[in-house]
Amino acid sequence: MDLKQSVIAITGAGQGLGQMMAVTLAHAGAELALLDVNQKALDDTKRQCLMLGVKALTYQVDVTQEAQVEQVFSDVVIDFGQLNGLVNNAGILRDGLLVKVKDGQVSKMSLEQFNAVIDVNLTGTFLCGREAAVQMIETQSQGVIINISSVARAGNIGQTNYAASKAAVATLATTWAKELARYGIRAAAIAPGVIETPMAAQMKPEAMARLEAMIPVGRMGKTAEIANTVKFIFENDYISGRILEIDGGIRM
Repeated sequence: MDLKQSVIAITGAGQGLGQMMAVTLAHAGAELALLDVNQKALDDTKRQCLMLGVKALTYQVDVTQEAQVEQVFSDVVIDFGQLNGLVNNAGILRDGLLVKVKDGQVSKMSLEQFNAVIDVNLTGTFLCGREAAVQMIETQSQGVIINISSVARAGNIGQTNYAASKAAVATLATTWAKELARYGIRAAAIAPGVIETPMAAQMKPEAMARLEAMIPVGRMGKTAEIANTVKFIFENDYISGRILEIDGGIRM
């Protein structure tokens, strides 16, 4: 895919990985549809993209709400005339043990805590991926869908909900690659390791230290390193149905 004047939608575009992806793709000449629940954060990303001379529009949306997602992707095509790519980046953390015993008392992860992560990370990815595919097909735009997974998809202590969601979005990508190829749509996923983002900053210091000690390259990843991988997938037309692990060598 030639990124110049291609239209790429990015969820969770207001900060961290999403913002860096938007700026990186803007550098390559892509036009950006920036999606996030936080309008103020979106405005900051939009400003950075406009400074690079590309068209960038913002869309405030809760990716867990079907009607909102349907409307937003319809609006994107009305505003840009096409849709060539989607990065399903929106996600949250609500870490906790499945069960925990303290002073003889057993506590457990609540269904609300589990569902909150599944709703954003998995259901949101499903809804946005589905609607992006619909718009790509209806506008006859060959396209690419990239899901952001995580090395936690292999299972990680204290992340029952997050690990489950990230394993699922990786599987969605491989499934979509097979289903959507007939329409000229590729799909892939990226499984980042420990990356310096606001989300990672939410982790407990002891958990972060434990993870950093496991990374063979000796440091956390940079947001630019993940954003450059997104750009690589868009530009390499032979990548589909694969999960790229960008993790500094860590294996959970």
